[in-house]
Amino acid sequence: MSELTLGISAFYHDSAAALVDGGTIVAAAQEERFTRIRHDPSFPAEAIAACLREAGAGLGDVSAVAYYEDPALKFRRVLATYLGAAPYGYASFRDTLPSWLSWKLRTPKTLERRLAELERGPVPPIVVRRHHESHAASAFYPSPYESAAVLCIDGVGEWATTTLWHGRGNRLRPLAEIRFPHSLGLLYSAFTYFCGFKVDSGEYKLMGLAPYGTPRYAETIRRKLIDIKPDGSFRLNLRYFAYLRGQVMTGRGFEELFGGPRRTPEGPLTEREFDLAASVQAVTEEVVIRLARTARVATGESKLCLAGGVALNCVANGKVVEEGIFDEIWVQPAAGDAGGALGAALAVTAERGAPRPHIAGAKNDRAKGPGRARDAMSGALLGPAFSDDEIAAALDSRGAVYTRLDEDELDRQVAAALAEGKIAGWFQGRMEFGPRALGARSILGDPRDPAMQSAMNRKIKFRESFRPFAPSVLAADAKDYFALDQDSPYMLLVAPIAAAQRLEDGGDAGVTGLDRLGVPRSTIPAVTHVDSSARVQTVGEESNPRYHRLLTAFKERTGCPVLVNTSFNVRGEPIVHSPHDAYTCFMRTHIDLLAIGGFLLRKEDQPEWTEDGDWRTAIPLD
Repeated sequence: MSELTLGISAFYHDSAAALVDGGTIVAAAQEERFTRIRHDPSFPAEAIAACLREAGAGLGDVSAVAYYEDPALKFRRVLATYLGAAPYGYASFRDTLPSWLSWKLRTPKTLERRLAELERGPVPPIVVRRHHESHAASAFYPSPYESAAVLCIDGVGEWATTTLWHGRGNRLRPLAEIRFPHSLGLLYSAFTYFCGFKVDSGEYKLMGLAPYGTPRYAETIRRKLIDIKPDGSFRLNLRYFAYLRGQVMTGRGFEELFGGPRRTPEGPLTEREFDLAASVQAVTEEVVIRLARTARVATGESKLCLAGGVALNCVANGKVVEEGIFDEIWVQPAAGDAGGALGAALAVTAERGAPRPHIAGAKNDRAKGPGRARDAMSGALLGPAFSDDEIAAALDSRGAVYTRLDEDELDRQVAAALAEGKIAGWFQGRMEFGPRALGARSILGDPRDPAMQSAMNRKIKFRESFRPFAPSVLAADAKDYFALDQDSPYMLLVAPIAAAQRLEDGGDAGVTGLDRLGVPRSTIPAVTHVDSSARVQTVGEESNPRYHRLLTAFKERTGCPVLVNTSFNVRGEPIVHSPHDAYTCFMRTHIDLLAIGGFLLRKEDQPEWTEDGDWRTAIPLD
């Protein structure tokens, strides 16, 4: 063991912990997976404990704790914002100020106290990094590039909302920034709110809704809401936004501009919402593309790294790839605030001169073909794993009926069931870090089945019908199915379906709105969105060998190297963490079989499942 650094993000949303040993990432996890509270903002006690267990370490073995943002600087921004908006926003100011004065302003002391309460040894020194520095470090240091341009775009950290960096070796140099209140992330969140979705979690729903509409409001947005400069910098027209007042995102100006009040959450979706989503998505893509062009010119680099919440907009990322601005891009899989924990730890280790050990082998890996684990994220499989003995004990405690199989036989039986139209829960190895299930805590289906998308949304995920599902594809076969010229191991690039897989009669002339869902467009309709695109995960043998073997078994049986891959959870709940979570989700839903460690469970073999109350009614609709 060399020099351990613990990174923490907490107290806003998506709290997380990460442990770095020199330049090597040991573990990382979000607190929500353990507490089962979605987007849990609390002190990440369970995530910290999991990271320390993975290293076999205590706090006494840790040289420093790195917090992902500067609370004092953030408070100055919060205070300046309220004073600038006065007398408006007083109610929000009154509600917010006590927490800042009582503990948020002294977050390092709060961390010191909470870490001591863990009773895992003496508390190391606590250092603070800036929010966008943490994002930039999370994007560049684990990337497979010796040098690269780095773009970080989000809602807001302390003051920065967009930053450009130049990474080289183990150094990051800031080049430019856009400051609050001018924020591309907050522009997108304003439309998320106006369309009736929850801010900080519903943005991906807006992105999924966009292909159903036409961008007829895009020019209005450009003319009234955002002034976009040729270099991608921008200013918002703040008279149309209400977030400076601290209560809501939009007000009367938005309603007048877009023909009426915001959609009521869970109310019917209309053509207006489709078109609003399409419009803000188009404007967002325009800004991101212009920023990417500026990054290329400013740094002279041919590679781009992305982080920040807007980097989770995989459609915009795909457009940057299509434009050919850079030879290749790499997106941090935990691009949001959870990834800030990792970035803060990496920033500290880099400052202390830690090497980037994965870089030395990157050139050789690239030469050996697609799907290689060329970055330092270990396929984002950085969370806890469970042994077969632990899994068996958990299953036995629930009275579960299972069969123990070797890996090859388990893969064959799961592949056969998937080919028959069954839906499988897949729980293997270490849990993913970040918002995407990548073949460790996944629900899987056959992408060739036209009814699979609807069945999964209705019977498994209990969510809106328009939500698309993503494909996992063997990296070596990706170009046969998707028009994508680089790997996409973290499901953060959207690409068109390859021409060879499209159906000649896949048009939907005369079909509007959500009815477009029923029109088949390709040989893999369950993962083809209404604009004939897909959010692609390429699976390499070294990045996730266990999942790669299952995909290979499915290809051997069907000739198709693609599976539907969605996160192992239902709407409103975090992705499953433990065998207990997995079995509960399996029994609560219409999942047909569960492959967990070396065990296979079939629904028809299980004892009758009883649970007090209708658990689905308790799920928050966000």
